[in-house]
Amino acid sequence: MTSPFLSIVIPAHNEELRLPRSLRQVFAFLEKQPYSAEVIVVENASSDRTLELAGEFALTQPNLIVLHEEQAGKGNAVRRGVLEARGEYRFICDADLSMPIGEVEKFLPPVLTGFDVVIASREAPGAVRYNEPSYRHWGGRAINLVIRLLILPGLHDTQCGFKCFRAEAAEKLFRQQTLGGWSFDIEILYLARRKRMKVAELPVHWYFASDSKVNAVRDALRMIGDIFRIHSNALRGRYDLKP
Repeated sequence: MTSPFLSIVIPAHNEELRLPRSLRQVFAFLEKQPYSAEVIVVENASSDRTLELAGEFALTQPNLIVLHEEQAGKGNAVRRGVLEARGEYRFICDADLSMPIGEVEKFLPPVLTGFDVVIASREAPGAVRYNEPSYRHWGGRAINLVIRLLILPGLHDTQCGFKCFRAEAAEKLFRQQTLGGWSFDIEILYLARRKRMKVAELPVHWYFASDSKVNAVRDALRMIGDIFRIHSNALRGRYDLKP
């Protein structure tokens, strides 16, 4: 079976309200592209109709794959989707489409070449944020400051939910992922740097979603604990093993 050019992986936890609209936008975009693509929705630990609605949508879209991941945690859902994807490029996409799907073209050849990992950035020169409350913006900057100080100097927006990986890089990185929750991005980017992969931070247009599931205080505390787990894994040689 021929591999598609692009795989779009959408983790979905309790997304019955946003997912159908987002899928319509994604497929409307893909229908206009000259390359082949697949979309993988990974539902995990939902208590609503996310899985059912995704399955209904798949009946009308043969290039939509719906997976059920029993382990809770965004990182678990993303790892499952990325490793089951077949695309030459594997793009992680939040279900709320806070970054318009058309921006994906900026992550791919021929627009961008020569990188193993490309991360969307709300802080890189040229990025634009829309409708974001000041408390959310400054809370995010505080979290990123901690990340830069403790583990990823020089990367100014590790937590934006839109990232693209070449297939070979994705296989190497996600097979060594150990964190199943919100901080998985930090571990993946740490691994990418450890393996001397080329990482680019790309400015995007980003729209604040008022129903965001991020809790700045709770998630920041968990993230700090996860950063120390990553350092512990490295000291114990966990990341020296071949994936």
